[in-house]
Amino acid sequence: MTEQGAARRGPGGGGADEPVRVGAGGDRPDPFAGRESVLVAEHLRKSYVGGDGSELVVLDGVAIDVRAGEVVAVVGASGAGKSTLLHLLGGLDRPTRGTVSVAGESLDLLGADALATARNRKLGFVFQFHHLLREFNALENVMMPLRIAGADEAVAEARARELLDDVGLSARTTHRPWQLSGGEQQRVAVARALANRPLVLLADEPSGNLDTQTSERLHDLFFRLREEHGVAMVIATHNRELADRADRVLRLQKGRLGDLYEA
Repeated sequence: MTEQGAARRGPGGGGADEPVRVGAGGDRPDPFAGRESVLVAEHLRKSYVGGDGSELVVLDGVAIDVRAGEVVAVVGASGAGKSTLLHLLGGLDRPTRGTVSVAGESLDLLGADALATARNRKLGFVFQFHHLLREFNALENVMMPLRIAGADEAVAEARARELLDDVGLSARTTHRPWQLSGGEQQRVAVARALANRPLVLLADEPSGNLDTQTSERLHDLFFRLREEHGVAMVIATHNRELADRADRVLRLQKGRLGDLYEA
């Protein structure tokens, strides 16, 4: 993959006969044209005050528009700000300037309680380190977002069992995180992220702590679940194989986000 074209592949994974849009102004059809925008960020800036009092700019003028069912990969060097970007898109941090909207709702206009509700009901999160609660088993971990959202225990359990079955862990529901392999723990985290049927799943280096074979299985899972659940995804990754499977690849460099071109 080179920096000379921008590619969008269709929802099926991108074959040679599927429509591909090359370049921001390319003349090939966009397979996501006409689909609802589920995540929109405009003019995002994030800066911090350094120890010497100077301003450290991490993101500057970032914009992104993610459509329903689209998988967008964000690549860039370590320290480029990929995690910071995902935290802003997910409402885990506030931008210095700019806006983030999920399904038309501006996160920057929400108070703390309303923002927490929006995160719980509209967004799912998967991190490099799964962040499962060690004192709870797999089933209870997946139930947690549902219970926080006010779901009845029986409803939450039924949904959690369904999702654990989807990710191939129906036989591991009573196992606690320390009894699961790294790949299994990450699959529980994916199931948990999908618990409340989010519009967008945000994944930060989801396979960065896994071996090659386990990573490939996790990537397969992401794209199968995209087809089955229709969830859009923004995935920050160093993994070229995962990025190559995305519908669109964006590079974060020097605080700015742009198309990564493919010849």
